[in-house]
Amino acid sequence: MTVSEARSGAAGAAGRKGTTGDAGATEGKGATEAARAAGSAGTSAGRPRRRQARGEARIAQLLKAAASVFCATGYTAASTNAIAREAGVSPGTLYQFFPNKEAIAVELGDQLLGRWRETYGAAFLPDNLALPLDRMLDAILDPLITFNCENPAFTVLMHGSEIPGVIIREHDTLHTTMLSRVEAILGGYLPDTPPAEITRIATMIFILFKAGLDVIMAHEGKEREAYIKELKTVLLRYLEPLVGDRALRAPSATPASAPPNGR
Repeated sequence: MTVSEARSGAAGAAGRKGTTGDAGATEGKGATEAARAAGSAGTSAGRPRRRQARGEARIAQLLKAAASVFCATGYTAASTNAIAREAGVSPGTLYQFFPNKEAIAVELGDQLLGRWRETYGAAFLPDNLALPLDRMLDAILDPLITFNCENPAFTVLMHGSEIPGVIIREHDTLHTTMLSRVEAILGGYLPDTPPAEITRIATMIFILFKAGLDVIMAHEGKEREAYIKELKTVLLRYLEPLVGDRALRAPSATPASAPPNGR
């Protein structure tokens, strides 16, 4: 299922059930009114309907508020009423653009995934891969860590147990793409290493990065910087015995013409 299909599905659910998963009679009433308005407009209520400059600004305002609420309460406990309050608008205004919480999450998740693709695409540029191992880790990890720290809602939406399935599927697809990219890079450094071992090494890199990122995001200021340094040290000490001085050369299995987003 694509993100667009999920939004259309969310619209149908809104017409039948109101605000699925949201609490409160006020929200239910607002969702019903929104569903009727969506029907009369003849458009998909699962996606934002107003694309004028004013509407785009309102959508951005609502998505920013949703990101804040999702980070504060988690996706499951969040409600459209809370998102509307955070955005400084009425629930009725919110329902002009989104029929329910799921549609908001799908739109926000879609935007964040797109920006994440751009971030890791820029991080894995061939020029970065030709650097010595310690500098290569700086060039790759810094933008990835910065993105996650600046967008904590990304972690909430990608790893929660109650997140709309389409977001999880999109994230899993992206994860697989990134894992394949790392395997290709490792294969360039370690051409004689069996593929199964390359996969294990790439998987361990991902696990170490994810664990370190969780600790990094739980701290701020100098403590955050200290944990970033620790994560880089862990990965350097893990990879250095494997690649050795081969990290001084560009990986032969990663062509310079590879698309920057890994797709």
